[in-house]
Amino acid sequence: MNNGGVSQGLAQPLEWRFSQVFGERTAGEEVQEVDIISAIEFDGTGDHLATGDRGGRVVLFERTDTRDHGGNRKDLEMMDYSISRHPEFRYKTEFQSHEPEFDYLKSLEIEEKINKIRWCQSANSALYLLSTNDKTIKLWKVQEKKVKKVCDFNVYPDKAVANGPVVGSSMSTVPKPCIANGVYRDRPFGSSGNDFSFPPAGVSFPPAGVSSLHLPVVVTSQETSLVAGCRRIYTHAHDYHINSISNNSDCETFISADDLRINLWNLEISNQSFNIVDVKPANMEDLTEVITSAEFHPTHCNMLAYSSSKGSIRLIDMRQSALCDTHSKLFEEQEAPGSRSFFTEIIASISDIKFAKDGKHILSRDYMTLKLWDITMDSGPVATFPVHEYLRPKLCDLYENDSIFDKFECCISGDGLRVATGSYSNLFRMFGCSEGSTEATTLEASKNPMRRQIQTPSRPTRPLGSLSGVVRRVKGADNSGVDANGNAYDFSMKLLHLAWHPSENSIACAASNSLYMYYA
Repeated sequence: MNNGGVSQGLAQPLEWRFSQVFGERTAGEEVQEVDIISAIEFDGTGDHLATGDRGGRVVLFERTDTRDHGGNRKDLEMMDYSISRHPEFRYKTEFQSHEPEFDYLKSLEIEEKINKIRWCQSANSALYLLSTNDKTIKLWKVQEKKVKKVCDFNVYPDKAVANGPVVGSSMSTVPKPCIANGVYRDRPFGSSGNDFSFPPAGVSFPPAGVSSLHLPVVVTSQETSLVAGCRRIYTHAHDYHINSISNNSDCETFISADDLRINLWNLEISNQSFNIVDVKPANMEDLTEVITSAEFHPTHCNMLAYSSSKGSIRLIDMRQSALCDTHSKLFEEQEAPGSRSFFTEIIASISDIKFAKDGKHILSRDYMTLKLWDITMDSGPVATFPVHEYLRPKLCDLYENDSIFDKFECCISGDGLRVATGSYSNLFRMFGCSEGSTEATTLEASKNPMRRQIQTPSRPTRPLGSLSGVVRRVKGADNSGVDANGNAYDFSMKLLHLAWHPSENSIACAASNSLYMYYA
Protein backbone atom coordinates (compact mmCIF):
# COMPACT_ATOMS: atom_id res chain seq x y z
CA MET A 1 0.00 0.00 0.00
CA ASN A 2 1.27 3.43 -0.84
CA ASN A 3 2.39 5.74 1.90
CA GLY A 4 1.89 9.44 1.28
CA GLY A 5 1.68 8.87 -2.46
CA VAL A 6 5.09 7.19 -2.76
CA SER A 7 4.84 4.53 -5.45
CA GLN A 8 5.78 0.98 -4.53
CA GLY A 9 5.67 -0.15 -8.13
CA LEU A 10 3.04 -2.25 -9.84
CA ALA A 11 2.46 -5.53 -8.01
CA GLN A 12 2.18 -8.41 -10.44
CA PRO A 13 -0.92 -10.63 -10.17
CA LEU A 14 -0.28 -13.66 -7.99
CA GLU A 15 -0.63 -17.26 -9.09
CA TRP A 16 -2.35 -19.09 -6.28
CA ARG A 17 -1.74 -22.78 -5.57
CA PHE A 18 -3.33 -25.30 -3.27
CA SER A 19 -1.29 -26.08 -0.17
CA GLN A 20 -3.24 -28.20 2.33
CA VAL A 21 -6.68 -29.19 3.49
CA PHE A 22 -7.75 -30.36 6.94
CA GLY A 23 -11.06 -32.11 7.50
CA GLU A 24 -11.83 -32.66 3.84
CA ARG A 25 -15.27 -34.05 3.16
CA THR A 26 -15.75 -37.19 1.11
CA ALA A 27 -18.42 -37.26 -1.58
CA GLY A 28 -21.86 -37.51 -0.02
CA GLU A 29 -20.58 -37.12 3.54
CA GLU A 30 -23.00 -35.34 5.82
CA VAL A 31 -21.48 -32.53 7.84
CA GLN A 32 -22.44 -32.25 11.48
CA GLU A 33 -23.51 -28.78 12.58
CA VAL A 34 -21.00 -28.76 15.46
CA ASP A 35 -18.08 -29.35 13.06
CA ILE A 36 -18.66 -26.25 10.93
CA ILE A 37 -15.79 -23.76 11.32
CA SER A 38 -16.89 -20.39 12.69
CA ALA A 39 -13.58 -18.53 13.29
CA ILE A 40 -10.03 -18.46 11.84
CA GLU A 41 -7.01 -16.50 13.05
CA PHE A 42 -3.23 -16.51 12.45
CA ASP A 43 -1.00 -15.45 15.30
CA GLY A 44 1.34 -12.47 14.95
CA THR A 45 4.25 -14.59 13.69
CA GLY A 46 2.18 -16.64 11.27
CA ASP A 47 3.63 -19.84 12.73
CA HIS A 48 0.37 -20.81 14.43
CA LEU A 49 -3.21 -20.91 13.22
CA ALA A 50 -6.35 -21.33 15.32
CA THR A 51 -9.84 -22.28 14.24
CA GLY A 52 -13.04 -22.37 16.26
CA ASP A 53 -16.20 -24.28 15.41
CA ARG A 54 -19.88 -24.31 16.27
CA GLY A 55 -19.27 -27.09 18.77
CA GLY A 56 -17.22 -24.76 20.99
CA ARG A 57 -13.88 -26.37 20.15
CA VAL A 58 -10.64 -24.58 19.33
CA VAL A 59 -8.16 -26.41 17.09
CA LEU A 60 -4.54 -25.25 16.82
CA PHE A 61 -2.17 -25.84 13.91
CA GLU A 62 1.56 -25.14 13.83
CA ARG A 63 3.88 -24.45 10.94
CA THR A 64 6.38 -27.18 10.16
CA ASP A 65 8.29 -26.16 7.02
CA THR A 66 10.48 -23.64 8.89
CA ARG A 67 11.52 -26.22 11.48
CA ASP A 68 13.14 -28.42 8.85
CA HIS A 69 15.98 -25.91 8.59
CA GLY A 70 16.37 -25.20 12.29
CA GLY A 71 15.77 -21.98 14.15
CA ASN A 72 12.69 -19.83 14.21
CA ARG A 73 11.36 -17.82 11.31
CA LYS A 74 12.92 -14.53 12.45
CA ASP A 75 16.37 -16.12 12.43
CA LEU A 76 15.80 -17.57 8.97
CA GLU A 77 14.69 -14.21 7.60
CA MET A 78 17.99 -12.63 8.72
CA MET A 79 19.98 -15.29 6.89
CA ASP A 80 20.68 -15.38 3.16
CA TYR A 81 18.69 -18.61 2.93
CA SER A 82 15.45 -18.30 0.97
CA ILE A 83 12.52 -20.49 1.87
CA SER A 84 11.41 -22.05 -1.40
CA ARG A 85 8.95 -24.54 0.03
CA HIS A 86 5.34 -23.53 0.43
CA PRO A 87 3.95 -23.08 3.95
CA GLU A 88 3.04 -26.34 5.65
CA PHE A 89 1.03 -26.71 8.83
CA ARG A 90 0.21 -29.68 10.99
CA TYR A 91 -2.36 -30.38 13.63
CA LYS A 92 -1.06 -29.33 17.05
CA THR A 93 -3.84 -29.80 19.58
CA GLU A 94 -7.46 -29.02 20.30
CA PHE A 95 -9.55 -28.29 23.38
CA GLN A 96 -13.14 -27.62 24.34
CA SER A 97 -13.31 -23.88 24.84
CA HIS A 98 -17.04 -23.36 25.49
CA GLU A 99 -19.96 -25.53 26.52
CA PRO A 100 -23.67 -24.86 25.94
CA GLU A 101 -25.19 -22.90 28.82
CA PHE A 102 -28.59 -21.72 29.93
CA ASP A 103 -29.34 -18.28 31.37
CA TYR A 104 -32.08 -19.01 33.90
CA LEU A 105 -32.77 -15.33 34.59
CA LYS A 106 -33.53 -14.61 30.95
CA SER A 107 -34.65 -18.12 29.96
CA LEU A 108 -32.08 -17.98 27.21
CA GLU A 109 -29.97 -20.76 25.73
CA ILE A 110 -26.35 -19.74 25.12
CA GLU A 111 -24.84 -21.85 22.37
CA GLU A 112 -21.23 -22.94 22.46
CA LYS A 113 -20.31 -21.65 18.98
CA ILE A 114 -16.98 -19.78 18.85
CA ASN A 115 -17.61 -16.30 17.42
CA LYS A 116 -14.05 -14.93 17.44
CA ILE A 117 -10.50 -15.97 18.29
CA ARG A 118 -7.67 -13.53 18.95
CA TRP A 119 -4.06 -14.42 19.73
CA CYS A 120 -2.30 -12.73 22.62
CA GLN A 121 1.41 -12.19 23.11
CA SER A 122 3.21 -15.47 23.83
CA ALA A 123 5.46 -15.83 26.88
CA ASN A 124 7.86 -18.50 28.11
CA SER A 125 7.15 -20.77 25.12
CA ALA A 126 3.46 -20.77 26.00
CA LEU A 127 0.72 -19.67 23.61
CA TYR A 128 -2.11 -17.43 24.79
CA LEU A 129 -5.37 -16.75 23.00
CA LEU A 130 -8.82 -15.32 23.62
CA SER A 131 -11.96 -17.07 22.46
CA THR A 132 -15.56 -15.99 22.81
CA ASN A 133 -19.07 -17.26 22.24
CA ASP A 134 -22.16 -15.06 22.49
CA LYS A 135 -21.69 -14.17 26.16
CA THR A 136 -18.41 -15.42 27.64
CA ILE A 137 -14.79 -14.64 26.78
CA LYS A 138 -12.00 -16.96 27.92
CA LEU A 139 -8.23 -16.59 28.04
CA TRP A 140 -6.42 -19.85 27.28
CA LYS A 141 -2.83 -20.86 27.85
CA VAL A 142 -1.40 -23.70 25.76
CA GLN A 143 2.00 -25.06 26.69
CA GLU A 144 4.09 -28.18 26.56
CA LYS A 145 4.56 -29.97 29.86
CA LYS A 146 6.83 -32.89 30.61
CA VAL A 147 4.99 -36.11 31.33
CA LYS A 148 5.29 -37.42 34.88
CA LYS A 149 5.36 -41.18 35.41
CA VAL A 150 5.07 -43.36 38.48
CA CYS A 151 7.61 -46.17 38.72
CA ASP A 152 9.18 -48.58 41.24
CA PHE A 153 5.95 -50.37 42.02
CA ASN A 154 5.84 -53.29 44.43
CA VAL A 155 5.33 -56.03 41.84
CA TYR A 156 6.21 -59.64 41.20
CA PRO A 157 9.31 -59.65 39.00
CA ASP A 158 7.86 -62.28 36.65
CA LYS A 159 4.68 -60.18 36.16
CA ALA A 160 6.26 -56.75 35.85
CA VAL A 161 5.55 -54.62 32.81
CA ALA A 162 7.79 -51.62 32.10
CA ASN A 163 6.18 -48.47 33.51
CA GLY A 164 2.77 -50.14 33.37
CA PRO A 165 0.27 -52.14 35.41
CA VAL A 166 0.96 -55.67 36.49
CA VAL A 167 -0.44 -58.24 34.11
CA GLY A 168 -3.40 -60.01 35.62
CA SER A 169 -3.28 -58.06 38.89
CA SER A 170 -3.66 -54.58 40.35
CA MET A 171 -0.84 -52.03 40.63
CA SER A 172 0.20 -53.34 44.01
CA THR A 173 0.53 -56.96 45.08
CA VAL A 174 -0.69 -56.22 48.57
CA PRO A 175 -3.69 -58.58 49.00
CA LYS A 176 -6.95 -57.14 47.67
CA PRO A 177 -8.77 -57.26 51.02
CA CYS A 178 -6.44 -54.52 52.20
CA ILE A 179 -7.68 -50.97 51.55
CA ALA A 180 -5.68 -47.74 51.39
CA ASN A 181 -5.23 -47.20 55.11
CA GLY A 182 -4.13 -50.77 55.74
CA VAL A 183 -7.32 -51.92 57.48
CA TYR A 184 -8.70 -55.25 56.24
CA ARG A 185 -12.28 -55.35 55.04
CA ASP A 186 -13.01 -58.51 57.03
CA ARG A 187 -12.17 -56.73 60.31
CA PRO A 188 -15.14 -56.76 62.68
CA PHE A 189 -17.11 -53.52 62.66
CA GLY A 190 -16.22 -51.26 65.58
CA SER A 191 -12.77 -52.72 66.21
CA SER A 192 -10.02 -50.24 66.94
CA GLY A 193 -8.10 -48.90 63.95
CA ASN A 194 -4.89 -48.97 65.99
CA ASP A 195 -5.05 -52.71 66.64
CA PHE A 196 -2.51 -54.62 64.65
CA SER A 197 -3.89 -57.45 62.52
CA PHE A 198 -1.83 -60.21 60.98
CA PRO A 199 -2.38 -61.11 57.34
CA PRO A 200 -4.79 -63.99 56.74
CA ALA A 201 -3.41 -67.49 56.82
CA GLY A 202 -1.40 -68.41 53.72
CA VAL A 203 -0.60 -64.84 52.76
CA SER A 204 3.05 -63.89 53.05
CA PHE A 205 4.12 -60.37 53.86
CA PRO A 206 5.98 -58.94 52.00
CA PRO A 207 4.76 -60.90 48.97
CA ALA A 208 6.95 -63.67 47.67
CA GLY A 209 9.72 -62.42 45.40
CA VAL A 210 9.73 -58.90 46.90
CA SER A 211 12.51 -58.35 49.41
CA SER A 212 10.93 -55.25 50.93
CA LEU A 213 8.09 -52.82 50.36
CA HIS A 214 8.78 -49.23 49.31
CA LEU A 215 6.88 -46.19 48.10
CA PRO A 216 6.47 -45.75 44.32
CA VAL A 217 8.46 -42.85 42.86
CA VAL A 218 7.15 -40.06 40.60
CA VAL A 219 9.69 -39.14 37.94
CA THR A 220 9.62 -36.55 35.15
CA SER A 221 10.29 -38.08 31.75
CA GLN A 222 11.62 -36.40 28.62
CA GLU A 223 8.29 -36.89 26.88
CA THR A 224 6.07 -33.83 26.58
CA SER A 225 2.36 -33.29 26.07
CA LEU A 226 0.38 -30.17 25.17
CA VAL A 227 -1.90 -28.90 27.90
CA ALA A 228 -4.54 -26.20 27.44
CA GLY A 229 -5.66 -24.40 30.57
CA CYS A 230 -8.24 -21.66 31.03
CA ARG A 231 -6.54 -18.76 32.85
CA ARG A 232 -9.36 -16.20 32.94
CA ILE A 233 -13.11 -16.09 32.28
CA TYR A 234 -14.60 -12.71 31.40
CA THR A 235 -18.36 -12.79 31.76
CA HIS A 236 -21.53 -10.94 32.86
CA ALA A 237 -20.62 -7.81 30.89
CA HIS A 238 -22.82 -8.08 27.78
CA ASP A 239 -26.59 -8.08 27.53
CA TYR A 240 -26.42 -8.76 23.81
CA HIS A 241 -24.43 -11.18 21.69
CA ILE A 242 -20.69 -10.51 21.45
CA ASN A 243 -19.70 -9.94 17.82
CA SER A 244 -16.07 -8.83 18.22
CA ILE A 245 -13.02 -9.02 20.43
CA SER A 246 -9.75 -7.23 19.69
CA ASN A 247 -6.38 -7.08 21.45
CA ASN A 248 -4.70 -3.78 22.16
CA SER A 249 -1.13 -3.08 21.06
CA ASP A 250 -0.22 -2.46 24.71
CA CYS A 251 -0.59 -6.25 25.27
CA GLU A 252 -2.47 -5.54 28.49
CA THR A 253 -6.04 -4.74 27.45
CA PHE A 254 -8.65 -5.83 24.93
CA ILE A 255 -12.14 -4.81 23.87
CA SER A 256 -15.33 -6.80 23.43
CA ALA A 257 -18.30 -5.50 21.47
CA ASP A 258 -21.95 -6.44 21.26
CA ASP A 259 -24.82 -4.79 19.39
CA LEU A 260 -24.97 -1.73 21.63
CA ARG A 261 -21.85 -1.54 23.78
CA ILE A 262 -18.07 -1.84 23.67
CA ASN A 263 -16.26 -2.81 26.87
CA LEU A 264 -12.58 -2.42 27.73
CA TRP A 265 -10.93 -5.22 29.74
CA ASN A 266 -7.60 -5.78 31.40
CA LEU A 267 -6.28 -9.26 30.64
CA GLU A 268 -5.42 -9.79 34.30
CA ILE A 269 -8.78 -8.66 35.70
CA SER A 270 -11.80 -10.80 34.83
CA ASN A 271 -14.41 -9.42 37.22
CA GLN A 272 -14.42 -5.82 36.00
CA SER A 273 -14.63 -4.03 32.66
CA PHE A 274 -15.14 -0.43 31.57
CA ASN A 275 -17.89 0.56 29.18
CA ILE A 276 -16.32 2.92 26.63
CA VAL A 277 -19.02 3.01 23.92
CA ASP A 278 -22.77 2.87 24.54
CA VAL A 279 -25.19 3.51 21.69
CA LYS A 280 -28.27 2.26 23.51
CA PRO A 281 -30.98 4.97 23.40
CA ALA A 282 -33.14 5.80 26.41
CA ASN A 283 -36.11 4.45 24.48
CA MET A 284 -35.35 1.32 22.48
CA GLU A 285 -37.95 2.37 19.93
CA ASP A 286 -35.53 5.12 18.92
CA LEU A 287 -32.82 2.59 18.04
CA THR A 288 -31.71 3.09 14.44
CA GLU A 289 -28.36 1.31 14.21
CA VAL A 290 -26.25 -1.27 16.04
CA ILE A 291 -22.55 -2.03 16.37
CA THR A 292 -21.46 -4.80 14.00
CA SER A 293 -17.68 -4.99 14.44
CA ALA A 294 -14.87 -3.36 16.43
CA GLU A 295 -11.10 -3.37 16.09
CA PHE A 296 -8.16 -1.79 17.91
CA HIS A 297 -5.59 0.21 15.92
CA PRO A 298 -2.53 -2.03 15.34
CA THR A 299 0.00 0.45 16.81
CA HIS A 300 -1.84 3.26 18.63
CA CYS A 301 -3.18 1.87 21.88
CA ASN A 302 -5.59 4.78 22.35
CA MET A 303 -7.40 4.39 19.03
CA LEU A 304 -10.05 1.97 17.86
CA ALA A 305 -12.69 1.78 15.15
CA TYR A 306 -16.16 0.27 15.09
CA SER A 307 -18.68 -0.22 12.30
CA SER A 308 -22.44 -0.01 12.29
CA SER A 309 -25.45 -1.51 10.56
CA LYS A 310 -25.89 1.75 8.63
CA GLY A 311 -22.61 1.31 6.79
CA SER A 312 -20.56 3.83 8.76
CA ILE A 313 -17.22 3.45 10.56
CA ARG A 314 -16.34 5.55 13.58
CA LEU A 315 -12.79 6.15 14.71
CA ILE A 316 -12.52 7.03 18.39
CA ASP A 317 -9.70 8.23 20.62
CA MET A 318 -9.89 6.98 24.20
CA ARG A 319 -7.85 9.97 25.39
CA GLN A 320 -10.73 12.33 24.71
CA SER A 321 -13.09 11.04 27.41
CA ALA A 322 -13.85 8.01 29.54
CA LEU A 323 -17.08 7.34 27.62
CA CYS A 324 -16.27 7.58 23.91
CA ASP A 325 -19.75 8.33 22.62
CA THR A 326 -18.35 11.05 20.37
CA HIS A 327 -16.10 9.96 17.51
CA SER A 328 -13.01 11.70 16.20
CA LYS A 329 -13.72 10.69 12.60
CA LEU A 330 -16.75 9.31 10.77
CA PHE A 331 -16.33 7.32 7.57
CA GLU A 332 -19.40 6.76 5.42
CA GLU A 333 -20.27 6.82 1.75
CA GLN A 334 -22.92 9.23 0.63
CA GLU A 335 -26.00 7.61 -0.82
CA ALA A 336 -26.61 8.26 -4.52
CA PRO A 337 -29.79 10.31 -5.11
CA GLY A 338 -32.77 8.19 -6.06
CA SER A 339 -31.02 4.89 -5.30
CA ARG A 340 -32.71 4.16 -1.98
CA SER A 341 -34.84 1.03 -1.73
CA PHE A 342 -36.17 -1.34 0.92
CA PHE A 343 -32.85 -3.23 0.87
CA THR A 344 -30.51 -0.22 0.92
CA GLU A 345 -29.86 -0.22 4.65
CA ILE A 346 -29.64 -4.02 4.88
CA ILE A 347 -26.94 -4.37 2.23
CA ALA A 348 -25.08 -1.33 3.57
CA SER A 349 -24.57 -2.98 6.98
CA ILE A 350 -20.86 -3.64 7.56
CA SER A 351 -20.15 -7.19 8.68
CA ASP A 352 -16.40 -6.88 9.31
CA ILE A 353 -13.58 -4.33 9.47
CA LYS A 354 -9.81 -4.79 9.51
CA PHE A 355 -6.97 -2.32 9.96
CA ALA A 356 -4.05 -2.56 7.57
CA LYS A 357 -0.80 -3.55 9.26
CA ASP A 358 0.51 0.03 9.03
CA GLY A 359 -2.70 1.36 10.59
CA LYS A 360 -3.24 3.90 7.81
CA HIS A 361 -6.15 2.18 6.10
CA ILE A 362 -9.30 0.34 7.14
CA LEU A 363 -10.89 -2.42 5.08
CA SER A 364 -14.65 -2.94 5.45
CA ARG A 365 -17.02 -5.57 4.08
CA ASP A 366 -20.71 -5.02 3.47
CA TYR A 367 -22.99 -7.42 1.63
CA MET A 368 -22.25 -6.12 -1.85
CA THR A 369 -18.71 -4.73 -1.70
CA LEU A 370 -15.30 -4.40 -0.10
CA LYS A 371 -14.29 -0.83 0.68
CA LEU A 372 -10.86 0.57 1.52
CA TRP A 373 -10.71 3.72 3.64
CA ASP A 374 -7.85 6.10 4.35
CA ILE A 375 -8.10 7.11 8.02
CA THR A 376 -6.95 10.64 7.12
CA MET A 377 -9.74 11.08 4.57
CA ASP A 378 -13.35 10.88 5.71
CA SER A 379 -14.99 12.03 2.47
CA GLY A 380 -15.41 8.47 1.18
CA PRO A 381 -13.59 5.21 0.49
CA VAL A 382 -10.45 5.38 -1.61
CA ALA A 383 -11.38 2.14 -3.35
CA THR A 384 -14.52 0.04 -3.76
CA PHE A 385 -14.35 -3.57 -4.94
CA PRO A 386 -17.68 -5.05 -6.11
CA VAL A 387 -18.16 -8.59 -4.84
CA HIS A 388 -21.87 -9.37 -5.16
CA GLU A 389 -23.08 -6.90 -7.75
CA TYR A 390 -24.60 -9.72 -9.79
CA LEU A 391 -26.94 -10.42 -6.86
CA ARG A 392 -28.64 -7.03 -6.97
CA PRO A 393 -31.59 -8.29 -9.07
CA LYS A 394 -32.02 -11.19 -6.62
CA LEU A 395 -32.18 -9.24 -3.36
CA CYS A 396 -35.84 -10.09 -2.84
CA ASP A 397 -35.13 -13.84 -2.99
CA LEU A 398 -32.07 -13.44 -0.76
CA TYR A 399 -34.22 -11.58 1.77
CA GLU A 400 -36.79 -14.38 1.77
CA ASN A 401 -34.19 -17.07 2.52
CA ASP A 402 -32.20 -14.84 4.94
CA SER A 403 -29.02 -15.02 2.84
CA ILE A 404 -28.98 -11.24 2.68
CA PHE A 405 -28.04 -11.26 6.38
CA ASP A 406 -24.93 -13.44 5.90
CA LYS A 407 -21.87 -11.91 7.54
CA PHE A 408 -18.77 -12.25 5.37
CA GLU A 409 -15.36 -11.49 6.83
CA CYS A 410 -12.52 -9.71 5.05
CA CYS A 411 -8.74 -9.65 5.33
CA ILE A 412 -5.82 -7.62 4.05
CA SER A 413 -2.32 -8.84 3.23
CA GLY A 414 0.60 -8.00 5.48
CA ASP A 415 2.15 -5.74 2.83
CA GLY A 416 -1.21 -4.02 2.28
CA LEU A 417 -1.14 -4.68 -1.48
CA ARG A 418 -4.15 -7.03 -1.64
CA VAL A 419 -7.49 -7.63 0.00
CA ALA A 420 -9.72 -10.70 0.10
CA THR A 421 -13.20 -11.79 1.12
CA GLY A 422 -15.52 -14.76 0.76
CA SER A 423 -18.59 -15.37 -1.39
CA TYR A 424 -21.07 -18.10 -2.26
CA SER A 425 -20.40 -21.53 -3.82
CA ASN A 426 -17.27 -21.68 -1.61
CA LEU A 427 -15.63 -18.97 -3.70
CA PHE A 428 -13.40 -16.21 -2.43
CA ARG A 429 -12.25 -13.03 -4.17
CA MET A 430 -8.92 -11.24 -4.11
CA PHE A 431 -8.23 -7.72 -5.38
CA GLY A 432 -5.06 -5.72 -5.82
CA CYS A 433 -5.09 -2.28 -4.21
CA SER A 434 -1.61 -1.06 -5.14
CA GLU A 435 -0.94 1.69 -7.66
CA GLY A 436 -2.27 0.80 -11.11
CA SER A 437 -3.32 -2.70 -10.08
CA THR A 438 -5.93 -4.48 -12.20
CA GLU A 439 -5.80 -7.68 -10.16
CA ALA A 440 -9.20 -9.26 -9.54
CA THR A 441 -9.14 -13.00 -8.91
CA THR A 442 -11.88 -15.50 -8.10
CA LEU A 443 -10.84 -18.79 -6.51
CA GLU A 444 -12.70 -21.82 -5.23
CA ALA A 445 -12.05 -23.45 -1.87
CA SER A 446 -11.04 -26.83 -3.22
CA LYS A 447 -7.91 -28.73 -4.18
CA ASN A 448 -8.15 -27.09 -7.59
CA PRO A 449 -8.69 -23.41 -6.74
CA MET A 450 -8.44 -22.29 -10.38
CA ARG A 451 -11.18 -24.67 -11.54
CA ARG A 452 -13.79 -21.94 -11.56
CA GLN A 453 -11.35 -19.13 -12.16
CA ILE A 454 -12.89 -16.06 -13.80
CA GLN A 455 -10.36 -13.42 -14.76
CA THR A 456 -11.86 -10.27 -16.21
CA PRO A 457 -9.53 -7.38 -17.01
CA SER A 458 -10.21 -4.33 -14.91
CA ARG A 459 -9.30 -0.69 -15.25
CA PRO A 460 -5.87 0.39 -13.95
CA THR A 461 -6.08 2.07 -10.59
CA ARG A 462 -4.60 5.29 -9.36
CA PRO A 463 -2.06 5.45 -6.54
CA LEU A 464 -3.84 5.75 -3.20
CA GLY A 465 -1.80 8.76 -2.20
CA SER A 466 -3.04 10.77 -5.17
CA LEU A 467 -6.71 10.11 -4.52
CA SER A 468 -7.70 13.39 -2.93
CA GLY A 469 -11.34 12.64 -2.36
CA VAL A 470 -11.72 10.69 -5.61
CA VAL A 471 -13.23 7.23 -5.27
CA ARG A 472 -12.14 4.49 -7.62
CA ARG A 473 -14.11 1.34 -8.41
CA VAL A 474 -12.46 -1.80 -9.69
CA LYS A 475 -14.49 -2.80 -12.72
CA GLY A 476 -14.96 -6.28 -14.10
CA ALA A 477 -14.40 -8.05 -10.81
CA ASP A 478 -17.91 -9.55 -10.87
CA ASN A 479 -19.91 -11.73 -13.18
CA SER A 480 -23.48 -12.51 -14.08
CA GLY A 481 -24.06 -14.93 -11.24
CA VAL A 482 -23.05 -18.12 -12.98
CA ASP A 483 -19.67 -19.79 -12.99
CA ALA A 484 -17.47 -20.46 -16.00
CA ASN A 485 -19.46 -23.63 -16.76
CA GLY A 486 -22.79 -21.82 -16.66
CA ASN A 487 -23.78 -23.35 -13.31
CA ALA A 488 -25.85 -21.28 -10.90
CA TYR A 489 -24.23 -20.25 -7.65
CA ASP A 490 -25.04 -22.35 -4.59
CA PHE A 491 -26.11 -19.98 -1.83
CA SER A 492 -26.04 -22.76 0.76
CA MET A 493 -22.25 -23.07 0.32
CA LYS A 494 -20.90 -19.84 1.75
CA LEU A 495 -17.31 -19.00 2.56
CA LEU A 496 -17.67 -16.64 5.51
CA HIS A 497 -14.33 -16.96 7.30
CA LEU A 498 -10.80 -16.46 6.00
CA ALA A 499 -7.46 -15.09 7.22
CA TRP A 500 -4.31 -13.80 5.51
CA HIS A 501 -0.87 -14.77 6.80
CA PRO A 502 0.69 -11.69 8.50
CA SER A 503 3.89 -11.69 6.45
CA GLU A 504 3.44 -13.97 3.44
CA ASN A 505 1.00 -14.47 0.59
CA SER A 506 -0.78 -17.37 2.19
CA ILE A 507 -4.49 -17.63 2.92
CA ALA A 508 -6.52 -19.96 5.14
CA CYS A 509 -10.25 -20.21 4.53
CA ALA A 510 -13.11 -22.30 5.88
CA ALA A 511 -15.60 -24.14 3.67
CA SER A 512 -18.09 -25.72 6.07
CA ASN A 513 -16.01 -28.10 8.24
CA SER A 514 -12.94 -28.06 5.98
CA LEU A 515 -9.92 -25.79 6.35
CA TYR A 516 -8.21 -24.98 3.03
CA MET A 517 -4.83 -23.30 2.71
CA TYR A 518 -3.34 -21.63 -0.37
CA TYR A 519 -0.08 -19.89 -1.20
CA ALA A 520 1.32 -17.75 -4.01
